Parts: sequence; C-alpha cells; structure tokens
Amino acid sequence: MPVRRLLATVLVAAATVPLAATPAAAHGAPTDPVSRAAACGPEGRYAATSACRAAIEAGAAVREWDNVRVAAINGRDRERIPDGELCSGGLSAYRGLDLPRTDWPSTELTTSATFTFRYRTTIEHRGTFRLYVTKPDYDPRKKLTWADLESRPFLTRTDPPVRAGAYQLAGRLPAGRSGRHLIYTIWQNSNTPDTYYSCSDVVFRGAKATGSPPKAAAPKSAPRTAASAPAATGSAVAAAADPGVPVAAVTDLGGRWPVLAGAAVVVVLLLLIGASRRRRGAPAPVGRQCEVRNHRAGRRRIW
Repeated sequence: MPVRRLLATVLVAAATVPLAATPAAAHGAPTDPVSRAAACGPEGRYAATSACRAAIEAGAAVREWDNVRVAAINGRDRERIPDGELCSGGLSAYRGLDLPRTDWPSTELTTSATFTFRYRTTIEHRGTFRLYVTKPDYDPRKKLTWADLESRPFLTRTDPPVRAGAYQLAGRLPAGRSGRHLIYTIWQNSNTPDTYYSCSDVVFRGAKATGSPPKAAAPKSAPRTAASAPAATGSAVAAAADPGVPVAAVTDLGGRWPVLAGAAVVVVLLLLIGASRRRRGAPAPVGRQCEVRNHRAGRRRIW
C-alpha cells in the first residue's frame, strides 16, 4: 500500500539521521572563577544582575552558556578571533559577552596564591587549556583586545582530571596584579576540531595576613662570666647571696686583695701570741683547772 510504504520510509530515514547533526546541547565553561556565560546562564546565580541583563539584550545565548566554540581554529586564535570579540569567540550569538563593563560578576582572588581552577564540563573532551591574564594597565571600560592580554599563558594544562563534573586545573595565580582584571581561557580540543573561549572577571587582592605579626623578642643579655662580670665591691658572701651572679663572679677577688691580706696578718699575729703565752707557762684555762681538782677528788667533771 503506497501510504504505508511512504510512512515506513520516513520513519527509517528519521531513525538513521546521525545525532551529531542536531545542535550540540552542552560542552563546558569555567565556573571558578566564574565566566560571563556561566554567570548569566540559567543555572547561574547572577542572571538578574545589570551586566547579565544588558548582555542578554545585546545578544547572548546564555541558555547554551557552555557552547561558546569555534571549529577549525587549530591554534590560530589571534588570527581568527577579532579584537573586541574575544569573549564571544567572534560569534554574533554571544556578542553581549563582549560588553565593556565594570560590574560583571567577578571572583576575588589572591595574587600569587595557589589556586585550583574549575572548568565545568557537560560533554567531556580531550584537549589543552591555556589561561591568560590581562596586563597591569588593563581597562575594563574598554572592549578586550589581544593586546590587553599577556602574550604567554600563565597556566597550561593538557587533559586535566575531571572531578565532581569539572576539570581541575591546579596552578599559581599571576603576580603583579591588583584590582579588576580578566582571565581569558582557551580550550582547544584534540579529539574534535573545536576550540572554546571564555572570559572570567576577577578582582586581585594582596596576600592575606595569616595572623598578628609576632612580637619582637626582648634582646637577651649575654651570660655574665668571670671575664665579663664587674668587679665585686662587697663581700664574697653578699655576692653569693645574689642568684643572678654566677659563681665565677664570687671567686673573682678583684680589688679586695689588700683587705684579705691584712686580715690574714692579724690572724697570724694572734696565733703567734697564743703560742708565746703557752711557752711561758701561762696558767691553764679555768675549765681545765676545774677538771684537775675534780680528778684529785675522784670525780671527773668539766665545768
């Protein structure tokens, strides 16, 4: 029957059309730091901001926030993507992403710090990521040009790991930046002919302090020694009573030799006088006399 045969032919033809012929629904874009397309997309939390509304009015197909891609670039990005159209990848459907504004949703970063970039993927591809940063004199009030970017990427990663639905690109943030800047991400596929482009607005801050600076320690005095201790002016006993004075300082007689020498002479003289009195038959001490008398009486007792 002609009608049934015609219907069968149409169904077979529809079933054999390759799925790749339909528009691609998703691929990927940076979410940390958040890109303009991801920030303004249906799943982004910045869709109601002034910058996102202006981008949509100017033309930004944010429903396909992860599909800012151009085929057959083959690394000739600066030749194929015009100045002023870097964020849209030169695609008219995303031209609203090129608007020069100072209020784009941004991510605050610490200059020179280590950081893990996250590039959300909805269809995984193999390829290389190249991340560029704007020069120190970048002006966000003007459209982005290639001359605004450093000539070399500050981070390059090939086939990074995918965790929690995002490519993880660990690296170090560029130094010498302050205030509002832009990180430009190029993802060139190796298993497809496509290259993806993204603009992430960032605000660089200086390195954050980890706490109060340590207080300067009081300078320690050098330990006192026999050589460094001052000459003693009191007696050795008084010096030894001071716990802060080393023992070596006590034995340092310094200028006390004349006094000690005089005392020694007096002691010697007293000893000589006592010896002389005993030789002349001087009477025994009173205690000794009592001991002698008691002995004669048959009792030994010392008084």
